[in-house]
Amino acid sequence: MTSLRRNACRAVAAITVAGVAGLAVLVAPASAAPSPGPVIAEVYGGGGNSGTTLTRDFIELATAGTTPASVADMSVQYLPGSPSASSRWQATPLSGSVNPGGRLLVAEAAGGGGTVELPTPDVTGSINMSATTGTVALVNGTTPLTCVTAADCAADSRIIDLVGYGSAVVRETNPAPAPSATTSVFRTTSVDTDDNAADFVAGPPTPQNAAGGEAGGPSEATDARIRDVQGTTRTSPLVGKSVRVPGVVTATRGFGSSRGFWIQDPQPDNDPRTSEGLLVFTGSVTPTVAVGDAVTVTGTVAEYRPESGYQTTTELTGATWTTESGGHELPEPVVITENTVPGEYVPQPGGSIESLPLEPSRYALDFWEAHEGELVSVADVRAVSGTTDFDEVFVTTKPNEHPSARGGSVYLGYDQTNTGIVKVQSLIPFSQRPFPQANTGDVLTGITSGPVEYSQFGGYTIQASVLGELKDNGLAPEVTRKRNGGELAVATYNVENLSAADDQAKFDGLARGITDHLGSPDIVTLEEIQDDNGPTGTNDGVVAADQTLKRFVDAIVAAGGPRYEWRQINPQDMTDGGEPGGNIRVGFLFDPKRVSFVDRPGGDATTAVDVVMDEKGKNPHLSISPGRVDPTNPAWQTSRKPLAGEFVFHGKTVFIVANHFASKGGDQPTHGINQPPDRSSEAQRVQQATVLRGFIDKLLAADPNAGLVVAGDLNDYQFSPTLQILTQGDALTALMNTLPENERYSYVFDGNSQVLDHILVSKAVKKVDYDVVHINSEFAQRSSDHDPQIVLFKN
Repeated sequence: MTSLRRNACRAVAAITVAGVAGLAVLVAPASAAPSPGPVIAEVYGGGGNSGTTLTRDFIELATAGTTPASVADMSVQYLPGSPSASSRWQATPLSGSVNPGGRLLVAEAAGGGGTVELPTPDVTGSINMSATTGTVALVNGTTPLTCVTAADCAADSRIIDLVGYGSAVVRETNPAPAPSATTSVFRTTSVDTDDNAADFVAGPPTPQNAAGGEAGGPSEATDARIRDVQGTTRTSPLVGKSVRVPGVVTATRGFGSSRGFWIQDPQPDNDPRTSEGLLVFTGSVTPTVAVGDAVTVTGTVAEYRPESGYQTTTELTGATWTTESGGHELPEPVVITENTVPGEYVPQPGGSIESLPLEPSRYALDFWEAHEGELVSVADVRAVSGTTDFDEVFVTTKPNEHPSARGGSVYLGYDQTNTGIVKVQSLIPFSQRPFPQANTGDVLTGITSGPVEYSQFGGYTIQASVLGELKDNGLAPEVTRKRNGGELAVATYNVENLSAADDQAKFDGLARGITDHLGSPDIVTLEEIQDDNGPTGTNDGVVAADQTLKRFVDAIVAAGGPRYEWRQINPQDMTDGGEPGGNIRVGFLFDPKRVSFVDRPGGDATTAVDVVMDEKGKNPHLSISPGRVDPTNPAWQTSRKPLAGEFVFHGKTVFIVANHFASKGGDQPTHGINQPPDRSSEAQRVQQATVLRGFIDKLLAADPNAGLVVAGDLNDYQFSPTLQILTQGDALTALMNTLPENERYSYVFDGNSQVLDHILVSKAVKKVDYDVVHINSEFAQRSSDHDPQIVLFKN
């Protein structure tokens, strides 16, 4: 197979563009007639990124004419994909000419990653382009352009050619596909349709200079076997080398932007550390091979790393192949049973594991790595997650490993990783067979089989070319018990980025959770309430959430619940984290027919709540209600601030603190290259727990018998340092720890049923009945990604 990109040329014609905010606009053409001159042939912005092979970004020019095309006094220019009014084009002046059938290579910025240099560039610039979205223009002159919309750029007669890729605002009609750190966009035909999406495809980058040199310089392919490419560690000993390997095609992926096929050597060696399977990556190009073909593939060995800290996938890029014959039997898959994968998860060297020799009989991650690219099979495996929004489901090969009460796999400690979990995706086009919509506890019956691939989202994955049938085991959403009249019911619920911009179905689903499954609690602490216009991505000044909360309350009433009142404090714009522009915050709902809220004025985004006594030095109360706990403390930087409120139930005061601690974003993955992984986000939650504990201690020092409930999404496990700080001594009891181990979860991540949400109570809160109500986390269809929980007690 020969790539089409080297035959690409273009005749510039009239440009039809899409205007700002998705409004289609027809504008004056950038060039009124086809041009026999220079054009943009290829754009690559991933150079030097983590996981790449090439060290620099580049732009390639070609010509549609039959004579050399001068580019003297021209420039190539770059604009970010989502420019603002203040965005500026960056320009690289050009020199020389482009020969018919040849290329002119413009090298741009270098990064810290990669191992292969570009061929000697014809022109060198320093523009740092995005790997995934941006606009490149070929311009008459070297003065930077000033246009920042598609319409204005199309009207600029200096622009000779233009390509917008990914989500670029400035583009012809539609943008070219989104490339990546390991793919470029390039023209495939000389026919110009005035549509970047039609004229460009994404695939492995192949830089070429005017002299015909390609990346890494001239390189004669070396004959090798797949096991030589895979090696005995996590990275190939042949990275950057051109190799020629034989194999039988075992599976193909002919859709999406990560297309390719897997080959496997039917004559394996006896070394259990060396995989006999390998991915041939073709980007957006559909591979022209069939399962069972015997092929010889020539390509460059690369290690694709999706992000820093993650493992890599060994693959061949820039590949060509010859089909020797078809119809061959496939190698037998490795059969994965309950006892196949080792019980230890991964070595713990206190650093990177990449250079360590694989020990597949000892460690689970080593086992999967030693079978990377090979066919494996599982049979009658239980789902330990609901099918995700990305059509994937996690299953367990070890049904007796930390089973939850409802069919999942519970995560009980940093040293108790569930080694039986593996992710399943499908290589079968959904037009032929939709992906099964599983709930936790359902079973993929029969055989599920396919090659093993590493993913940043969940680790090792079976890319199923044979997919079992789904058996529905009837998991039902839970309903908590009814409270009696003398009990106060306090719940907490992370409603997953709820804003007034959401559709009514989300509000209705959440409302049924409140009424039908939680029994309309007296008080609910809410997390992830967004401002009224939701995640705009900009500092637009909107911080109010009244419309969001009113729609939620109206939906609860429509579902048969009480008309709750709410209390919350608007944050300062863009200071509390979450989705950009969403301004998430915590708040309270309460049923005014059951409890009363003690309103004390003065609470705002930056004023700290305090514990004060009455004029007799008794009866502690809050200085402001609602009030935020030490909101200017650095511990809460770019994070939600706890909200304290004072309630009265049956004549007695109850203090409630709603919380949403800093997320785990930035933590290294459990399946990554660094072991043990760095849980960098934990430091901020420890600081937050310390600040909150200071407020709690002050309240309980003023009244040791104070009724106090601390609730919310603490974004940490029951065994974490964060919870240890909050529960040290006997001031507070973490109710999660009162449940049996197989019931300790409120959230499912990568197939692990785990704890993020908590309710903690003071000693005065007695006769407690506590329940995590599983209505979301285990299901394919859900209203939030968190399960709510509730505590009922006599005050």
